[in-house]
Amino acid sequence: MSATASTQLTTVETAKKLGLLPEEYDKIKEILGRTSNFTELSIFSVMWSEHCSYKNSITWLKTLPKKGSRLLVEAGEENAGLVDIGNGLACAFKIESHNHPSALEPYQGAATGVGGINRDIFTMGARPIAQLNSLRFGNPTTERNQWLLKGVVKGIGDYGNAFGIPTVAGEVFFDDCFNVNPLVNAMSVGIVKTGETISATSYGVGNPVYIVGSSTGKDGIHGATFASANLTEDSAKDLPAVQVGDPFQEKLLLEATLEVIKSGAVVGMQDMGAAGITCSTSEMSAKGEHGMVIWLDKVPTRQANMQPFEILLSESQERMLIVVKKGQEAVVEAIFDKWDLNCAVIGEVTDTKRLVYYMNGELVADVPAHDLVLGGGAPVYKREYKEPAYYAESKKFNIKSIPEPKNLREIALFLAAHPNLCSKRFVYEQYDSMVGTVNMTTNRPSDAAIVNIKGTDSALALTVDCNSRYVNADPEIGCAIAVSEAARNIVCSGGIPLAVTNCLNFGNPYNPEVYWQFVGAIKGMSAACLKFETPVTGGNVSFYNQSSYEGPVFPTPTIGMLGLLDDKATQTTLDFKQAGDLIFVIGQQEDDISSSEYLYSWHKVKNSPAPYFSLNYEHDAQDAVTSAIYKNLVQSAHDCSDGGLFMTLLESALPNNLGFEVMTTPGLRKDAFLFGEGQGRIVITVKPENLVPFFTMMLMKSVTTFRAGVVTAKPEMVVDGKSLGTLAEYKELYENTLGNIMKG
Repeated sequence: MSATASTQLTTVETAKKLGLLPEEYDKIKEILGRTSNFTELSIFSVMWSEHCSYKNSITWLKTLPKKGSRLLVEAGEENAGLVDIGNGLACAFKIESHNHPSALEPYQGAATGVGGINRDIFTMGARPIAQLNSLRFGNPTTERNQWLLKGVVKGIGDYGNAFGIPTVAGEVFFDDCFNVNPLVNAMSVGIVKTGETISATSYGVGNPVYIVGSSTGKDGIHGATFASANLTEDSAKDLPAVQVGDPFQEKLLLEATLEVIKSGAVVGMQDMGAAGITCSTSEMSAKGEHGMVIWLDKVPTRQANMQPFEILLSESQERMLIVVKKGQEAVVEAIFDKWDLNCAVIGEVTDTKRLVYYMNGELVADVPAHDLVLGGGAPVYKREYKEPAYYAESKKFNIKSIPEPKNLREIALFLAAHPNLCSKRFVYEQYDSMVGTVNMTTNRPSDAAIVNIKGTDSALALTVDCNSRYVNADPEIGCAIAVSEAARNIVCSGGIPLAVTNCLNFGNPYNPEVYWQFVGAIKGMSAACLKFETPVTGGNVSFYNQSSYEGPVFPTPTIGMLGLLDDKATQTTLDFKQAGDLIFVIGQQEDDISSSEYLYSWHKVKNSPAPYFSLNYEHDAQDAVTSAIYKNLVQSAHDCSDGGLFMTLLESALPNNLGFEVMTTPGLRKDAFLFGEGQGRIVITVKPENLVPFFTMMLMKSVTTFRAGVVTAKPEMVVDGKSLGTLAEYKELYENTLGNIMKG
């Protein structure tokens, strides 16, 4: 297709092939006042894709709580959220998905997901200091899922390790619903001095527009459109929509970017992620209420004879768009020349509020910036939603239909070796967690990652959380649990929850039952974020996570939460410290096994309600534990979640090879006590001499507190006077099962 051919007029059939609806094509003609050419229609197709416009989700996203005393920018204002963390510093953080690319090419799909989210952080002027990830795969015993897992983990590890940012935390979950469509969510966290950030905006008529970083190639073309469609048997043909990353180039770009921001020569800057040059030019122009004229033939390219739409839509990695103050060109060019990076003027700012693109002197597109973007002229839909039949059916579950087990040890061994519950050593040992020497929890196990803020008495507490099974069972309760568990992890580590970023992974929004899941999740997230005073700073919506032959994945609204330890002395770990310490369970104990791994995998009951949950009780329990930690009454703290109380106790016992003796709650089924996943519970150990002040504080806080037992020197697990076995046999299963599966 020649440049002239790329300006040929389009039809509604062209629009359909590009993923646009007929009514959207009509709206484009109305906006332009004429029929679009192919390049213009390609621009609209990517900018109006779900991935860029959030056209099917923005109505509900606007209902999320976004106000907070520590927030420095509101959700959607910049590339990432920005939170005041004291000491004249701010934290920029965000989570995004790279699901479809990882399903086709797991190594590059995951690697470029890591690269892209880091660029969102340093584009704002913040230096990334920590990475996290949240991964979902199908059955790990199948050859394809092992290929996906190994490729994704290697992609994350290779890119992050080479880029020089530690991976400090994450989660891995397996279920058959992810067999075709895995989920790969990457989170990045950075630090910047308050007031030294740069905005993704454009203004100042005549200011030059630069593209910096890597050359532009044909990788990633129509990647945003690809991410806004179901996976099919033909999706492998879309491999060109998967980008290729270069972490060493990204490291150079990081240093050059931070240096050029400090020079004061920059008006605005934006990463070229989804939709490449198209997205950066349109969003920066719309935000600054200006326009741009862009000369596409001046863009450094990796391949000859690239077409205008290819240059505009390419999602080649490690690139930035920078608007520079006129007269400061030499300063900017010298910095990028020093770092041996491309730095080319490709246009200038205008006052037209339009984007005008030329190729070799030929006008190839002329479109209004405002009408391309979210919050501008991009379409907004209110989709139908209806409760799926399985939801009502799940309410019929009765715990009495499950016989009480006679052999608790057999179940305990099964759960300790379950891929969802066992150690993820196979994964995290491939990540460098110590580069940069900020991670304070690599050798100190805790529920959240604790990341040092150099030169201060403070530390960040970071976590990612979501139990997809809970959300599938009840989206509203399940998502509220995800927020609550994230907060619980931060509290158990000695921190205070501050704010949330989210990655909302769902199936096709045109399916009313999928959209019902989405709406419920938003409602649950809103309620929990309000309760814990953790406003939503931004994030990512990833629809179309389903295949044409296996249906949608479990709804997975991944919560990335930022917390703060004002004083590093409050850092609390999950490991038992010494024999004789008393074991307490804080929170409501219920006769409940709903949606537990025990019920789902051992009894094969796939449809049950979400586990017991009370937002009020959850909040009160966390508040009580925070008070006890601040009074130095807590030896260890570990939240009770996946796998129930048994897995919590096992994980606390293993690090120091200390056993335990506990008694079950009278009147409660033993399987519910040990393996049920009722929410809001935290296991605390306390020195015997602190028993009275600790128990007095719990009484004052009016939270349910059950004295369950004692830590023992003998490395054995004893329940109601009967041994479940030694730590040694469980350790072998817990630490090596996933690695053994991956070895085949």
